[in-house]
Amino acid sequence: MATKIRLQRHGRKGYAFYHIVIADSRAPRDGKFIERIGSYNPNTDPATVDLKFDRALYWLQVGAQPTDTAKNILSDEGVLLKKHLLGGVAKGAFTEADAETKFQTWKDSKASAINAKASKATDAQKAAAKAALDAEKAANKAKADAIAGKKAEAAAAVAAEKAEKEAAEAPAVEETAELPVVEETAAPVVEEAAPVAEPVEAPVAEAAPAEVVEEAAPVVEEVVVEEGPSSEVKEGETAPEAEAPAVVEEAAAKAEVPAAE
Repeated sequence: MATKIRLQRHGRKGYAFYHIVIADSRAPRDGKFIERIGSYNPNTDPATVDLKFDRALYWLQVGAQPTDTAKNILSDEGVLLKKHLLGGVAKGAFTEADAETKFQTWKDSKASAINAKASKATDAQKAAAKAALDAEKAANKAKADAIAGKKAEAAAAVAAEKAEKEAAEAPAVEETAELPVVEETAAPVVEEAAPVAEPVEAPVAEAAPAEVVEEAAPVVEEVVVEEGPSSEVKEGETAPEAEAPAVVEEAAAKAEVPAAE
């Protein structure tokens, strides 16, 4: 019977993992098997391999033939190298201790390579996370700047509108404020003009009738004394009193003409 070391598929669609089994080559892939010696999960980075090393080495020594994928897995785990070293010991090329030393050296170098790869992957993940965080911060900053710019524009628009309203209201306020100033300046001018008119007209009008009356009075007395009796004098006394206002008005008119000039 031809014996195969191969993979048996398990898992769900899009997330498959495999059992490493020893099975008859005539059996279906996921059918009956002789022994399960490990598992392989390619969904992790690096891939996870859980292998029974001694049982895999035994089946190789008794003639089991691995498939291509199973052979790669066994090679990565060192099963094929161990079989090769044991063949050299059987031929007498070197001792078993030398074979074990060589195998341990190879295993250590393999582990260091795997660790370096894992650390590199971890560093790459950290770098990607940092880059994503920086990108998110930059996006948030840009968004915040955009929002701040919009707020500033809105505030500037409000301030401009307020300034326009104040500028529109300012002329009306200035006009209302100028009205009391015009009244205050006009009032003193009128008051100053009034005293100027009074001293010019009043003294002339008062002085002129006095002189005219004084001059006219002797004339009336002379006329009354010369012409007639006491009865006529009484009548004549009343006549000068009637004529006196006319004389006063003429004198006042004559006095006003020089003042006006």
